[in-house]
Amino acid sequence: MKNGVNRTPPQQAPDVLEDTRQVTQRLAVAVREALLDHKRAGNPVAIWRDGKVVIVPPDEIVFEKENKTNGMNGHGGKP
Repeated sequence: MKNGVNRTPPQQAPDVLEDTRQVTQRLAVAVREALLDHKRAGNPVAIWRDGKVVIVPPDEIVFEKENKTNGMNGHGGKP
């Protein structure tokens, strides 16, 4: 370690990254958990909607039924 920087060679990506469906599903779960954490803590979230950044207040973070494409729509607006 030189100057506090770890210079280990990069490792190969885990096999799970080769399955895009599984990666998408895990990402959707992580996003849902993050949105739930924000809602519980009373914190707004920033989303991208119609080409603009929109701040969604915690009381407007809504979770719809999971769908087959992205797992959820937790931002209270258009998918």
